[in-house]
Amino acid sequence: MKTILLKFSLLALLAFGFTITPTTVNRAEVKAKQAAAYCKAKGFNTDFCILIDMSIHSGKNRLFVYDLKHDSIVSEALCAHGSCSNLPGKDEYEPKPTFSNTHETLCSSLGKYKIGKRGYSNWGVHFNYKLHGLEATNKNAYARTIVLHSWEEMPDKEIYPEYSPNSWGCPMVSDNEMKALDKRLKPSKKPVLLWIYN
Repeated sequence: MKTILLKFSLLALLAFGFTITPTTVNRAEVKAKQAAAYCKAKGFNTDFCILIDMSIHSGKNRLFVYDLKHDSIVSEALCAHGSCSNLPGKDEYEPKPTFSNTHETLCSSLGKYKIGKRGYSNWGVHFNYKLHGLEATNKNAYARTIVLHSWEEMPDKEIYPEYSPNSWGCPMVSDNEMKALDKRLKPSKKPVLLWIYN
């Protein structure tokens, strides 16, 4: 029965133009089950979470909005990783992510985040969401000004084999994707979980 449902879900996603592979779905499903338990235990929003799989090429969709109630991916988008250009040997444009929790490295950090308050952004659509790192690997996120934000140069659709632009450590999406995320995040009365993994 589970196999039939998975096949049906994949066909439905393909019908809507999604390019999710079974491996991507399986990884997201595993993380979502863990996320659901975490959200319930910690008093987070149990309707949905945001998963970002940094093992996926940055020119492919790797940010997934996951419906925890119906156990399914409801949308996907490109998401930038940090350039790490303040680390020795790193250029301004890095195609593959390196991770760090250290101040001023301009790297992304792995781990679970609580999505915090909506605020003003100098980039993209001019609003962002503060991120609070919940693990040892990302506990400096708020102090590092790591936020969920957009930039007009981020594409709306996959550009593989090309790479997405880099950020300064933030999970950065397109302007249109940020507007879509805002419609989900703004009404939430409970904090929403964002999880960056590799």
